[in-house]
Amino acid sequence: MKDLFGGAAPYYAKYRTRYADPAIEHLAATFGADSVVLDLGCGPGTVAIPLAARVREVLAVDPEAEMLAEGRRLAGRAANIRWLRGDSRTLRELPAFGHVVMGRSFHWMDRRAVLAELDGLLPPGGVVALVGPPRRVAEEPWEPAMRRVRDEFEVNTFTAANTYQATGVHYEEVLAGSPFGVLDRVRYEQRHTYGLEAVIGLQLSYSYTAPARLGDRLPAFTEAARRELLALNPAGTWELVSVTEVLTARRPPRSP
Repeated sequence: MKDLFGGAAPYYAKYRTRYADPAIEHLAATFGADSVVLDLGCGPGTVAIPLAARVREVLAVDPEAEMLAEGRRLAGRAANIRWLRGDSRTLRELPAFGHVVMGRSFHWMDRRAVLAELDGLLPPGGVVALVGPPRRVAEEPWEPAMRRVRDEFEVNTFTAANTYQATGVHYEEVLAGSPFGVLDRVRYEQRHTYGLEAVIGLQLSYSYTAPARLGDRLPAFTEAARRELLALNPAGTWELVSVTEVLTARRPPRSP
């Protein structure tokens, strides 16, 4: 995951869709108010910051220093978040935790290896939770325009090695075949209005169009995006219903 999001942290924090409040409440109720939760691949604290108000402590871990710095800034005086640089390969170096939550970070990891490692680290009753879009998601309304821009700049999307697109194995199947094979799912919907600058900012939050990857082509990219988006929709606003899925995974109960 390291260095994939160079320069993207401010855009990620400002323009990525926030998870629905009921999704965070569901996580907190699942983990318990006295829990210590590892947010693995925390980014700028999209889950860690709202969750910290509802649990005892959050260990917010990410390989990107820029993401951690942005998270610290956004968290302000929150004293129960520890911002730690690391990734899925440094789990044994972390302080003890009782549960783990991952957002979109899970697809960057060696998923089976991470779950096996967590089986050795989580206490009995420890939960692995994944938060993000569901398995099938409708295409965003601005995607036809942005696909043309990515083609123009030869920065088409690429997938992490362990994603469903790359392996044909969805994370749900990976979880079901792991020590955490007892699954539960809830979904929450939110309606959003995106303006032109928000759509462009969202593009700069992605690994394949992060500012560091675009380099000195960044101004030309944003201008091309603005041109194609307005050609698609001169009003420059889009409505979108986003779905947040919380998938929790537990170990099967032990036989008496």
